[in-house]
Amino acid sequence: MQLVVGLGNPGPKYRNNRHNIGFMAADEIVRRHSLSAPRTKFQGDLSEGDIAGTRVLVLKPATFMNESGRSVGETARFYKISTEDIFVIYDEIDLAAEKIRVKQGGGHAGHNGLRSIDAHLDDKNYWRVRLGIGHPGDKSQVSNHVLGDFSKQDQNWVARELAAVAEELPLLLGGKPNDFTSRVAMATKGNRSTAEPSEPDTRSGPVHPRSPATPNDETSNETTLGNALSRAMNRLRGRE
Repeated sequence: MQLVVGLGNPGPKYRNNRHNIGFMAADEIVRRHSLSAPRTKFQGDLSEGDIAGTRVLVLKPATFMNESGRSVGETARFYKISTEDIFVIYDEIDLAAEKIRVKQGGGHAGHNGLRSIDAHLDDKNYWRVRLGIGHPGDKSQVSNHVLGDFSKQDQNWVARELAAVAEELPLLLGGKPNDFTSRVAMATKGNRSTAEPSEPDTRSGPVHPRSPATPNDETSNETTLGNALSRAMNRLRGRE
């Protein structure tokens, strides 16, 4: 059995926050793989079912972010799930928006959700699935950025990325993290290029295509000069 955890804050106030992209991923996984409706259990919302032949639990802790570990720890202990079979999906402010990174083990890097999980598991060897939300560029704006909603423009790539995470999840659960990461990145970028056609380049002013029926300036000048020479030759012949 494997445990997939999506991190976020509970309640409608936080539903569309950047900090809640882990919850959004969990919801999409449950939907895409037709897992059971969530049950309130272990201080969280727990769904379960089979994904590519593997029994999988999907958990959204109902505590706030900084207490996520309580729910994760209780669930893991009850089902006797080793840390190597736990996959935590969360937002990463130090990763550019649309980017995804996966690694096993490591530190919490200041993320309150991971800090709490570290405190409630026997070791830190669980998998981290980091979904980039970008940095506002100013440390004083970090809290507003993280707890702010995704913009309308952001929602386009968020939807594509979440769909790819859910679709390609069997690769990650099957021990192919590099393939999983590559597939998600390709799907996100590839869909963007086809869904959003590029705009014409107007940096040097509007570009007007030349009509085939309109001669260019060089051809026009040559024609005028040729006509003038022809008229001059005719006048000379008349004097002879």
